[in-house]
Amino acid sequence: MAYKISKEARSRNMSAIKSVSKLEDRISTELWKRGHRYRRNEKSLFGKPDFSIKKYKTVVFIDSCFWHQCPIHGNMPKNNRDYWNKKLERNIQRDKEVTDYYELKGWNILRVWEHEFKQDFSQAVDNIVNFIEKAKGK
Repeated sequence: MAYKISKEARSRNMSAIKSVSKLEDRISTELWKRGHRYRRNEKSLFGKPDFSIKKYKTVVFIDSCFWHQCPIHGNMPKNNRDYWNKKLERNIQRDKEVTDYYELKGWNILRVWEHEFKQDFSQAVDNIVNFIEKAKGK
C-alpha cells in the first residue's frame, strides 16, 4: 500500500532537503585544508557545479548514486515508477548536457561518484586535488 501524505506535508519534507550535502561539506573542508580555493555551487556557471575554479576553467561535480543513477548503486523506487523513471532519466540527460557544454568550451570537468568517497575518502579527495593541479599546469 502506498504511503499518502498531504501536499503541504510533502512540501515541508521536500523543502527540508538541503542543496549542499554533508559529504560536500567534508570535501570542501579537506580541499580548503590542502590549500585549494574555489567557489561552491556557482550560480553563474552552467549546471551549478559543486566546486569551480574559473581561473583554471575547472569544475567538479559530486554525483550522488541515487539522483544520478550510478550504474553500481543506483536504484529505482518501486512506488510511482513512471514519475521516478522520467525524473531520474532527465537527471542523466542533464548531466550529459552539462558535461558536453564544458568540454566544448574547453573547461576541465570532473565527475566523482558519491560511493568513491564512501570507499576511500582520502583517495577520492586526492583524485580531485590531482585533477585541479593538472588543470593549473596547463
